Amino acid sequence: MRELKHGKAILGSVCMAAILVWEVYTKLMPQNNHFFDSPSRHHLSGLNLWRNVPQTSWKPCLWWTQSAEPRMAEAGKMNGYIIIECSGGLNQMRRDLCNGIGIARLLNATIVLPRFETSPYWNDTSGFGDIFDADFFLESVHSWVDVLRELPTNLSMRQPVAINCHKVASPFDYVESLLPKLLQHTVIVLRPSASQRSDRYPDSAKRARCHACFRSLRLVRRLQETADTLLERLPHPFVVLHLRFEPDMIAYSRCRYNLSSASMASINRVRGFRQVFGVADEKSWRKKGKCPLTPQETAFILQALNIPASTPIYLAAGSGLLELHKLASTYTQLFQKSDFLHADRLKALKGSRRAAIDWYVSLHAYAYIATFVGNMDKMVVSDRVLAGKHRNLVLDRHMFAEAYGQGMSEQEISKLIWKKHRHHVTSGYGSPVSDCFCRTYLTASLQE
Repeated sequence: MRELKHGKAILGSVCMAAILVWEVYTKLMPQNNHFFDSPSRHHLSGLNLWRNVPQTSWKPCLWWTQSAEPRMAEAGKMNGYIIIECSGGLNQMRRDLCNGIGIARLLNATIVLPRFETSPYWNDTSGFGDIFDADFFLESVHSWVDVLRELPTNLSMRQPVAINCHKVASPFDYVESLLPKLLQHTVIVLRPSASQRSDRYPDSAKRARCHACFRSLRLVRRLQETADTLLERLPHPFVVLHLRFEPDMIAYSRCRYNLSSASMASINRVRGFRQVFGVADEKSWRKKGKCPLTPQETAFILQALNIPASTPIYLAAGSGLLELHKLASTYTQLFQKSDFLHADRLKALKGSRRAAIDWYVSLHAYAYIATFVGNMDKMVVSDRVLAGKHRNLVLDRHMFAEAYGQGMSEQEISKLIWKKHRHHVTSGYGSPVSDCFCRTYLTASLQE
């Protein structure tokens, strides 16, 4: 009994000493902080982003995620064949594909594997089958639309009629405008409209469109293996930053920047006919948030949002990012594909293949941050929301440009950045196929 009491006394002394040590430690060490907890704290002990999220968000609608597969029309009743011609970057082409599937279902047409536009700028000749698993796609959509790998032999030599709806801005009806041509020519090559409303589609066409866009595409094995290699070598957890400050992007924006002579030379080589705006026009354009954020501006905003300087950040971007050292001087753990892939392997990745790798890595990141709202950002955020990943953020260029233009101090801008972004940490509404998403309520705590 005496030994037992003695043991309890020793144990009590040890516990008391541990408590005293912990109290001293917590007083000396900076307190833990969380993203969006307070605009005045800038020292974080860990990467715990998006602790407080809004109670509403956009999630995939139940009317297509939980619906049964529709019955296809009999093969003999098909109205013709549609070859979808997809243009632009990878995610813009994916949007065209989604719309094309909906149109095919609407017109009761057979889809042939889509054509991907080649990119002279990136020297990229990747086709659909070079990016996405064609067999998986065919199997996934066959019960929603009739789909073939190629045209039947008796039609393969026929020159199809090309119909470009891509730039059509006014409302039109595909059944009224396109079906007669399909019936007349049997085979058409279609560039779907980029903005045509789909609210007049029957439910079967809407479901087919959403299913094709979000459940029928996966990378070919060799690209997925490359992306998996990056995921294995990246430190976890990591944030993906989609930084749009490549020469072609700056030239396209026509905005004015005070950059190094080397950066300006890179921009001028690809500028073409897009000359810089005049001072007044550029000022107005910038206030509208149309000018890409520089790496230095991006670093400032990330700091204002209390993102630790030690955060591992994967840069999802094209080659030739300009002024990157101005971001790296603050955020030292920046990673690109070139940090993990052999030069020969990296050289084989051009244009759409690079974008596909970035898309895949972005889906598996702890958080996704975009500096410019483009098709990739909309697609990535939509895919992440579909997977239950709500830690997504699009930086507000419009707000930043306005604050800077008003001559606010850095401290004032920093507080404004924190205030404006704290309620914009989830998304889905901005999807290129936005009607596949519905407003819903989130739980108070997000778990992934």
